[in-house]
Amino acid sequence: MKNHFRIGQIVPSSNVTMETEIPAVFRTREHHYPERFTFHSARMRMKHVTPEALADMDAQSDRCAVELSDAAVDVMGYACLVAIMAQGLGYHRASQTRLQQTTEQNDRPTPIVSSAGALVEGLHTLGAKNLALIMPYAPPLAQKVVDYLENEGFNVLDRVALNITDNLEVAAQDPMQPLEISKQLSLANVDAIVGSACVQMPSLPAIQAIQDQTGVPTTSASIATCRQMMDALSLTGPVPGFGALLD
Repeated sequence: MKNHFRIGQIVPSSNVTMETEIPAVFRTREHHYPERFTFHSARMRMKHVTPEALADMDAQSDRCAVELSDAAVDVMGYACLVAIMAQGLGYHRASQTRLQQTTEQNDRPTPIVSSAGALVEGLHTLGAKNLALIMPYAPPLAQKVVDYLENEGFNVLDRVALNITDNLEVAAQDPMQPLEISKQLSLANVDAIVGSACVQMPSLPAIQAIQDQTGVPTTSASIATCRQMMDALSLTGPVPGFGALLD
């Protein structure tokens, strides 16, 4: 049975969080299970979180998929939620299909996960219907995230958006900040909290704390990405300390 896996990530050039949070979750898994992981990235140019910059960045994802498939990674994650959601409702399916075909054309067929699709699937796994979101985006992009999730069958009952457009400033936020922000949310009838609906806004140490404080199942875009990567690799079993989706 295979016990060493290469984890590939397609990341914005200014993203410095997913190469921290994804390994942190998998390293924690290593404490409980025999599998071991290495991590490999390809980058798409993007500095500012605007619709135009996100569209330009997304066009580079095929090149990144080819580069990562050259490294024979075992699973590949598209690590920018809003870039997918800004391209149109349901776009994660088209993106994942196209990138999968790109790896097949490179003779290295690779399972593809997107953080956008992973969050959708993760929330369905939790059986959630009514959501509260924390995100860094400016209002127009925040609304696109809300519209995208509602198109996937969810109701966004409350949200906090920080109106940050500089991607490095997003990454510079305190990873425990979502715990304080969660106190602003109205949680009546909420089934799940998304402690960071952005893979660049750090939140990993806050997710379990939010869940413990509120009693509401809590996850994030990066944790959902980890869960779907593990599913793609047929890795089972809980990884404690990261909220409901990995419990």
